[in-house]
Amino acid sequence: MANIKITLRPNGPYRVEAPEGGVELIDVDGKPIDVSAKPAFSLCRCGASVQKPFCDGTHSKIGFQAAEAAVRAEAPPNKP
Repeated sequence: MANIKITLRPNGPYRVEAPEGGVELIDVDGKPIDVSAKPAFSLCRCGASVQKPFCDGTHSKIGFQAAEAAVRAEAPPNKP
């Protein structure tokens, strides 16, 4: 299995790093987006990129603020 690393950038994109051809990216219509020759790419999180699904830096121009920290699920309450 390919070693894939996804890093959340502060108030920015998801940075995806993997061996060449190690990631399959599928669009909303189920069609593959060719990233086979890209060992790293950034995916838009702000929704304003002109190059969706890839980041084009627009997040910095619009003042995008992201929730970086993962939220832990609360344990279900104990039932008597």
